[in-house]
Amino acid sequence: MSAGAVTFGLDDAALATRATKFSADAYAGQVALVSGGAGGIGRGVAWLLARLGAHVVVAGRNEAKLAALVEAMSARGLLASYEIVDIREADQVARLMDSVWTRRGGLDLLVNSAGGQFPQAAIDFSARGWGAVIDTNLNGAWRMMQAAARRWRDARRPGAIINIVVVTTHGLYGVAHTIAARAGVIGLSRAVAVEWAPLGVRVNCIAPGAIETEGWKVYAPEARAAYPRSNPMMRAGDAWDIAEACAYVGCAGYVTGEVLTVDGGGQHWGETWTIPKPDYFKS
Repeated sequence: MSAGAVTFGLDDAALATRATKFSADAYAGQVALVSGGAGGIGRGVAWLLARLGAHVVVAGRNEAKLAALVEAMSARGLLASYEIVDIREADQVARLMDSVWTRRGGLDLLVNSAGGQFPQAAIDFSARGWGAVIDTNLNGAWRMMQAAARRWRDARRPGAIINIVVVTTHGLYGVAHTIAARAGVIGLSRAVAVEWAPLGVRVNCIAPGAIETEGWKVYAPEARAAYPRSNPMMRAGDAWDIAEACAYVGCAGYVTGEVLTVDGGGQHWGETWTIPKPDYFKS
């Protein structure tokens, strides 16, 4: 759907039928856990991995949305279940991992897609707003990463982690709090990719550019209208673009400590404002 429509992004019907070049059994017999799986990018990732044969566990805070997703996926004959978790709470993350390992017999791939932010000039951030974004997008991702890695270490099993971040190497403005948090996740991922290599645990990041999801509705219409012009391909991406990147990185056995940027070339050209662009910068 276009950015000017009432709703944004791909619906379940599109996610269930969108063409993919991956084999239908690419993830057969595997268990994938997708945090933030009920919406946006996480929902696209969940659909694709399930279509490729994985049992997908979607995790998040909104049980109604999670249950609706699992019902839609199950109706298509896919393997899916859900777990309630607030990744800001360490005890809830621990219970989530216990449940996944007990009910599903283990875990092969963790996709950290959960997160949240709001567009605002950095100078106006409140302490509470800053803390909420950092705690979710950085600390929450770390809790999930560490909990999964400890499980794999103790079970002497390999595993893979994909962290959904943002492009931090070119102009993205109006969300400085999430830039800080996601840059931290990238740094963490590179560090533990080395530390955890002896455990057989790979850790990578995927950095989306302007991706059309329902989250776009929080951004100013002026900002949304400019997103397709933020990259040389002159279009926005969608959740499927990121899902296919996850499918590749999740099974790329010789790739770790990397950041795969999926932004239509925007990192080399262009800028993205999530708030109205100040007149000072307009030519």
